[in-house]
Amino acid sequence: MTDLTMTTKEINEFKKTARVAGFLYLIMFPFALFSLYIRSNLIVPGDAATTANNIMASEGLFRSGIVSWLIGQTIFILLILALYKLLKPVNKNHALLMVIFALVGVPIAFINELNQFAALLLLSGADYLRVYEADQLYAQVLFFLDLHEHGVSIAQIFWGLWLFPLGYLVYKSGFLPRILGVLLMIGCFGYLIDSVTFILFPNFDVTISQFTFIGELLLPLWLLIKGVNVEQ
Repeated sequence: MTDLTMTTKEINEFKKTARVAGFLYLIMFPFALFSLYIRSNLIVPGDAATTANNIMASEGLFRSGIVSWLIGQTIFILLILALYKLLKPVNKNHALLMVIFALVGVPIAFINELNQFAALLLLSGADYLRVYEADQLYAQVLFFLDLHEHGVSIAQIFWGLWLFPLGYLVYKSGFLPRILGVLLMIGCFGYLIDSVTFILFPNFDVTISQFTFIGELLLPLWLLIKGVNVEQ
């Protein structure tokens, strides 16, 4: 820290910010995982009829997945603000870059949920949809759900980019283990590789980020359990 005369109140506030950031980071995961679980269980790739029937049979569950995702993204905004407050003393410019990259991805993720609402509207049975045959409606439902996956891959670019300045700040901070910073920067490239691969080679079914996300799990655990070394 650049301020060597921190008061007890400032020290306690600093520790509290670290705990809050760790808590927000951890609780964000269940909301995102629940949404992904719902989609993976209801959507059958390439099978429009089965997917449509699954959604109609479990519409409430499908909607809860959307809500869960939106809650997770809202928590993400609060997390970014907490991490900015925590890491700004390390390097303000890099902390701002972290915030910019992270917050760009949020509106993309929010707007992308419109594709799932479009699928619900197509299955709503509204009178104006009677001009379509059932198979036509089901095909459009799968189209919007596929479009949603492409939207996720775009948001994923920024989910990766923000991890690099975050990792750098953690590495340079002195009050957090350097290895966490290294793992976060590695996580950045995991997301970027996944996103670029999905865009360029859509049939190449490999997910690198599932092996490189460990830094995102260890950081919040460290913040919650160990906190920060204020003396540094």
